[in-house]
Amino acid sequence: MGKRDDLIAQYADDLKNKCGMDPDMELLTKVTIGCGPAIYDADASTVASSQESELETVKNNFLIKKLGLSDGPELTEAISKAVEIYGKSERNKYRAVFYYMLTKHFGKESVYG
Repeated sequence: MGKRDDLIAQYADDLKNKCGMDPDMELLTKVTIGCGPAIYDADASTVASSQESELETVKNNFLIKKLGLSDGPELTEAISKAVEIYGKSERNKYRAVFYYMLTKHFGKESVYG
């Protein structure tokens, strides 16, 4: 297994044990690949959920640009819900896991089809 496979296994573990979700491994793999080289960078691989600017970036670059959603309060609510599910005290919120949860929340799996 390569480094990406190891990370995907780690993300699946987070989804199961920290988020209480049974991951769709095919979708998780596609979301992880979609994150690109960011998954290998210690800083970029996680979402700093306590920073408003970081949450705006998730909203604008992922939800609006990648998933094609329209801006509105439901986007901010979904991000807050994902933070809640992952656990506010969880220091390392992996970007791929976060994006996976948002993709599932909005039913946008087809973006990765």
